[in-house]
Amino acid sequence: MESPEPACPAGRPAKARTPMTHPPQLRLPATYMRGGTSKGVFFRLEDLPQAARVPGPARDRLMQRVIGSPDPYGKQTDGMGGATSSTSKVVIVSPATRADHDIDYLYGQVSIDGDFVDWSGNCGNLSTAAGAFAIHAGYLDAARLAQDGTAVVRVWQANIHKTIVAHVPVSGGEVQETGDFELDGVTFPAAEIVLEFIDPADEGEGDGAGGSTFPTGNLVDVLDVPGIGVLQATLINAGVPTVFVNATDIGYDGSELQPAVNEDKAALARLESIRVAGALRMGLIKEPAEALTRQHTPKVAFVAPPKDYVTSAGKAVAAADIDLLVRAMSMGKLHHAMMGTAAVAIATAASVPGTLVNLAAGGGTRAAVRFGHPSGILRVGAEAIEVDGQWTVTKAVMSRSARVLMEGFVRVPADATESSL
Repeated sequence: MESPEPACPAGRPAKARTPMTHPPQLRLPATYMRGGTSKGVFFRLEDLPQAARVPGPARDRLMQRVIGSPDPYGKQTDGMGGATSSTSKVVIVSPATRADHDIDYLYGQVSIDGDFVDWSGNCGNLSTAAGAFAIHAGYLDAARLAQDGTAVVRVWQANIHKTIVAHVPVSGGEVQETGDFELDGVTFPAAEIVLEFIDPADEGEGDGAGGSTFPTGNLVDVLDVPGIGVLQATLINAGVPTVFVNATDIGYDGSELQPAVNEDKAALARLESIRVAGALRMGLIKEPAEALTRQHTPKVAFVAPPKDYVTSAGKAVAAADIDLLVRAMSMGKLHHAMMGTAAVAIATAASVPGTLVNLAAGGGTRAAVRFGHPSGILRVGAEAIEVDGQWTVTKAVMSRSARVLMEGFVRVPADATESSL
C-alpha cells in the first residue's frame, strides 16, 4: 500500500514548486550523410535559427554544439561528431546565389578539441553528398529529375568560390543511393557519383603569382623548416591548398598507415612545422600563430614512387597497379584514406611535369593518376594546360559515392548560439 502524501501543518500553505529555469532544446531539421570517406551533418540554411543564418559567432557556436565540440576528452560524446577529422564536419546548403547554379554549398570543419570552426576550405568528399542533398532537400525542380538517368547538379562552393558539377544517379525521380560502385576506404558499395571540379585553382588563396595554380610561381620551392632544415616542396592551390614533400626527405617510404604517424607525437610536430612553413610561403598566413585556427588548410602530403604495400584493411596493393604513393594529413593527423580536395591537388600536380608529385609518378605528361593511400587506390583525372609559362588546370574529375545515413532532427540546447562553450 502506497504511503499517503504528508499533510501540510494546519495554517501553513503548501510550498510552491520552483519553475524550471533551464531552457529547452532546439529541434532543428537535419540530415546525417556520408559523402566519399567523410560524414557530416547537413542543414538547409532556412532551417537554422535566424542568428545562425549569417557567418559569425552564433553560427560557429551552434555548429560546435551540434558536433559536440570543443571536447577536451577528444571524443565528441555529447554531439554528432565521430572524434576524427573525417567525421567532425557540417554543411549548410541554400538556394544558389549565382546564376547557372542550383545550390550554394558551405562547408565547416569543426575542431574536435579546439574552440573554432574552420571555414577556409572545401571538403571534396562531402561535395559528393552536397549534390545528392540538393535533390533530397527539394532544391531541384522535379521536372528536371528523369525517372531513370543522371541529374546534373551545379554546385557553387561558397568557401572557395568554385563550381562543382555533380552527376547524381536518379531512379524513379529520386536519388539512387545503392549500387555496385566500390570506393576504397568505404566498407559497402553504393551508387557512383561523378564530380567535376571546374577551374579548381583557388583564386582566393596565396600571393606571388596571384590566384594561379602554383602561388609562388614555382613548381618546386625550397622551405626552411624549423627543426627539419631545408626541404623541397611543391606548393599548389587546386582543390585545397596543399604542401607536397618527398616521403624519403622526412623519413618515410610512402606506405605508412595511420599508427606509424599518428602515434608519433614528434612526427606530428614535424609535419605541422612543414604545414606552417608552407602556409607562410603561400601567403595563407602572416604569422605562425595564425595556423592554430586554420587547421583545415593548407594540407600536407608526402609522396613516393609506387611499391607493394598492405592497406589498413589488410588488402594487398601491387606497385604495378598504381602510379605513386601518397599520404596526407588532415587536422593534424594522417588521414585514413584521402580527402577529396587533396585528390584534386594530387591529380593537378601529377599532370604538370616537374612537380614532386609528377616526378614520384615517373614524370612526363598525364591526364589521370592512380595513387595508393592507406585504404587503397584512387584514380583522379585532371586537364592541365600551359599558357605563357603558367600552368592552369581547367577541370579535375573523380568518382565517389554518397548516401543518407539518418534524417530528421538534431537537438541542441536553446542557448547554443549564445553561450561560450
